[in-house]
Amino acid sequence: MILTAHQPVYLPWLGLFHKIAISDTYVYFDNVQYLPKDWMNRNKIKTNNDEIWLTVPVLRKGYRDLRTSEIKINNSTDWQKKHLRSISLNYKKTEYFDDYFPFFEEVYTKTWNTLSNLNEYMLRWFLKQLGIKVDFLKASELDLVGKKSDLVLDMCNKLKATTYIFGELGKEYAEITKFQNANIKTIFQKYNHPEYLQNNNQFISNLSIIDLLFNCGPRSFKILMKNNMTKEEVKK
Repeated sequence: MILTAHQPVYLPWLGLFHKIAISDTYVYFDNVQYLPKDWMNRNKIKTNNDEIWLTVPVLRKGYRDLRTSEIKINNSTDWQKKHLRSISLNYKKTEYFDDYFPFFEEVYTKTWNTLSNLNEYMLRWFLKQLGIKVDFLKASELDLVGKKSDLVLDMCNKLKATTYIFGELGKEYAEITKFQNANIKTIFQKYNHPEYLQNNNQFISNLSIIDLLFNCGPRSFKILMKNNMTKEEVKK
């Protein structure tokens, strides 16, 4: 079984979906410590000439002692209206705007109390639109032990994984020998970001998945997988 995992991310980039697509099981790492100024509560979308951040405000008091699943959204500001308006203004002229925008209207009219629940809800929808089928588990429900590399190894053992896919930065902390001793193959994803037609001629990479969906619609999955490792290659 091919396993991968990642912490909750707001409006994730293409690389996360590639990593999930080449796996059999995905663990939503909602029990890690919240990281401010990271991707957990923000991401970038494209404007006519540049890129902008969309950031979900969170209540940061005591966040160093909280897991990601416990991080509360600061709903004292109308961030939802701002995000919906930004998405509408910057993507209303794209080919597939009418196909996907109703989902965001639905999301941003709901009240979300925790960041993790918001990110999970949107991630599951993105996976469905891309046609990515995977067993979706939550780390908070797995009773995992250890830190960093040992935590990942414990997860692999409990889920009986034969292969684990790290992100490229996993090389900085993964203790490969321990995985080898457990007969678990390790792969470090290096994502080759594709170029595709955006809503003007200046291409900007490393944006949220919504940029690809609005511009390319049903072609999105094929595009994000272009020139990247496939599941068949992982199995070799």
